[in-house]
Amino acid sequence: MQTVFVTVGSTRFDELIESVTSSEATQVLKFRGYERLVLQVGKGSLLPDADSCAHLSVEAFRFKDSIAEDMKQADLVISHAGAGSCLEALGAGKPLLVVVNDKLMDNHQLELARQLHMDHHLLYCTCSTLTETLKNMDLSVLQPFPPGQPKNFANFLDKALGVK
Repeated sequence: MQTVFVTVGSTRFDELIESVTSSEATQVLKFRGYERLVLQVGKGSLLPDADSCAHLSVEAFRFKDSIAEDMKQADLVISHAGAGSCLEALGAGKPLLVVVNDKLMDNHQLELARQLHMDHHLLYCTCSTLTETLKNMDLSVLQPFPPGQPKNFANFLDKALGVK
């Protein structure tokens, strides 16, 4: 069963959960062959139930000790733009669509997503462009992120955030 795993990390990002469970977004996911939506909603106020989406089966939870198995089982990961979540999804070798929270002040997440996108490791959008991005995304353009090189990732973060 083609699965989409959505993670907001340890934060609250209700707008992402609302956007990805909207009728429009779930119709696009169904059209693209996805049948199952697994949502990690963190501290958010939304916890969709199993029958909340007409087009997909839904499972939702707040936190787990590890989301590694959810990532492993996913055919697509949709994530907030936190560095830890991005690195975990890229390390799992999964196609990654990052949704930047454009409501944040001093948005370093945008710089991170933009740099990883320019390097062809992920696609990114905002909640307002999520459905359109899902419609038009071409996952075949994505390239694997080099595994097991924490120093390289640290340097990459420095570059993306303008530290070096």
